[in-house]
Amino acid sequence: MIPLDVFGSESVAADLLAQVRWRNGVTCPRCRSDLAVKNGSYGHFQRYLCKNCDRTFNDKTGTIFAHSKVALRKWLFSIYAFLRFNTSLRQLQLEIDVQYKTIYQRVERFTKALDAPSLDLVGPVEIDEVYVSAGLKGRERDQESRSRGLSTRGRGSYDQDKPPVFTIVDRGTGDRYVIPAKSADESTIRLLLANREKEPLTVYTDGFRAYDPLAEDDAFDREYVVHGDGEYADENVHVNTCESHGSLLRPWLSPHRGISKDKLTQYLRAFQLRRKLLRKPGREALKHAVKATL
Repeated sequence: MIPLDVFGSESVAADLLAQVRWRNGVTCPRCRSDLAVKNGSYGHFQRYLCKNCDRTFNDKTGTIFAHSKVALRKWLFSIYAFLRFNTSLRQLQLEIDVQYKTIYQRVERFTKALDAPSLDLVGPVEIDEVYVSAGLKGRERDQESRSRGLSTRGRGSYDQDKPPVFTIVDRGTGDRYVIPAKSADESTIRLLLANREKEPLTVYTDGFRAYDPLAEDDAFDREYVVHGDGEYADENVHVNTCESHGSLLRPWLSPHRGISKDKLTQYLRAFQLRRKLLRKPGREALKHAVKATL
C-alpha cells in the first residue's frame, strides 16, 4: 500500500526519517558521540545538542535531505516514485512542482549515496552480459551530435558508447547483481568473480568466448550452453535467471531518455535497490530506501 500519510504530512515524514536514522540511538553526525540530548526543534524536526563537541544538529543534518527548502515529504515521494514506479525526472517535476534542475541534483545525490554491491560469491553462479546505450549526455561536446550514434547493433564497449553490464546471479544466496564494465573481456570477468568463498567456483555461462579461459583454470568449474546451437538449458546449466534479470534493465533506463555513461553506475545501483524493494509493502519499502542512503 502506498504510504500516502507520509507524502501528505511533513510531521509524519519527519517522524519516519527519525525512526530510520536513529534506529540504533541518536549519535552526533560530526563526532559520532552518543552524548546527545534534545534541544528544541527545527521546524518539524527534532533538534539535538551534542555534549561531546557542543554543536547542535537535527534529524536531517548530514543526510541527502539537508539544506533543502523543499519539504521532506516531497523528496520522500520522489524517491518512492522513482524506485517503485520508475517515474522520470520530468514527470516528478510536474508531480511535486519543483524545478527540474533541483530534482535532478537531489536524485543524483540519492543515487550517489547508495553503496556499491559487495560480491561474496557462494555459488553456483550464473553470469551473463547485456549491452546498453549510454553516451555523452550532459557533457559539453566538442563536436556536433551524431545521427543515431548509439544505434549500432551487437556487442560494444565503453568507448563505443555501448558499455556492457554484467548480470550475476548467486544461486547459493539468491543475490542478484548488475555491474557496468568498460569491456567484456577475460580480465573483467575474473575481477567480477574474484571474491568467492571456496574453490572451485561453479560458473554457468553461455558460449561467449571471453568465458572460455575459465574452463582451463582450477579455481573455476565452468559449464555452459551455446545459444547459437539452439541450446538454452541443460538441467541446471543455464543463464536464464541472468537473462530474465537483465531484460528488466533496459525498461528501467528507457524513461530517462538516454543515460550518460558517466552516471550509468548510479542508475544501476538504484535499479539494484528497486529490485530489493519489489516485494516489500509501501512503508517498509520507503524505510528501506531511506536507510540505504544513510
